[in-house]
Amino acid sequence: MTRLPNRLDGSHLEALNVAFLQILEAVGEDPQRQGLAKTPGRAARSFEFLTQGYRQTVEEVVNDAIFDSDASEIVMVKDIELYSMCEHHLLPFIGKAHVAYIPDGKVIGLSKVARIVDVFARRLQIQEQLTTQIADALMQALHPLGVAVVIEAKHLCMMMRGVEKQNSIMTTSCLLGVFKEDARTRTEFLALLK
Repeated sequence: MTRLPNRLDGSHLEALNVAFLQILEAVGEDPQRQGLAKTPGRAARSFEFLTQGYRQTVEEVVNDAIFDSDASEIVMVKDIELYSMCEHHLLPFIGKAHVAYIPDGKVIGLSKVARIVDVFARRLQIQEQLTTQIADALMQALHPLGVAVVIEAKHLCMMMRGVEKQNSIMTTSCLLGVFKEDARTRTEFLALLK
């Protein structure tokens, strides 16, 4: 896959800057007032960071961190913090991912699991798709016996607007391979989540 730049080029940042300036004007603000004078540029750089997953690939973040291993039991990384942006309202959703796999001769460096989560979380997303993308990416990178991903998140698009339900948490899961096919493996995974 083609390597993408880690940062937006000047023309893309300038386009974001102009867009945020227009948003400020559209809501009735004076973008020249002291508190807002530098806001469009800051917001552009912030948005660049929040969407950096578009400029990363799984292959790039995994690099050479796949190792031969005789491990054959569940490998799980719990409570991986994630921050993403709802593609419907451009508001954040914040939560944690729990990612597990059963090796089939290969394991992946521990930090790489969290980096895979970030590649997809740092894009405009819906949680359902994010969960599946993480599971599919780990399956393709490692070819394990199975992958399980559970994400729990709070969505500001539901908390700050609309129904305004502050304590709602969305949970999604994606089970592949033996986690989907074998009830005992699935039960073990769910027990480890607690």
